[in-house]
Amino acid sequence: MGKSILTVDDSASIRQMVSFTLKGAGYDITEAVDGKQGLDKAQTGRFDLILTDQNMPNMDGLTLIKSLRALPAYRSVPILVLTTEAGDAMKAQGKAAGATGWLVKPFDPQKLIEVVRKVIG
Repeated sequence: MGKSILTVDDSASIRQMVSFTLKGAGYDITEAVDGKQGLDKAQTGRFDLILTDQNMPNMDGLTLIKSLRALPAYRSVPILVLTTEAGDAMKAQGKAAGATGWLVKPFDPQKLIEVVRKVIG
């Protein structure tokens, strides 16, 4: 069984692209449409990596990361932020919230695979 990844993004096209890219690299993918659904799925499943957008309805990425880090099961699970936000202040907030890494959209599929492999093998 491959490593499982939860991808959280309110954009269907981004979710499709991320899923397609990572499934092709041999990972199992679960999708969520916003931070709230992502948190629910994270609590009912077991994931090796969480990939989240920042700007989403219901619960944004930083709130999701803080909520996940508060759960014992996700204290050390890598969380990558995939977002259009490229500002240093936002990246610093992400790091403070507990993000493992930051990728800026539009993303390069090969780069995404490389980063994912680096953090979860």
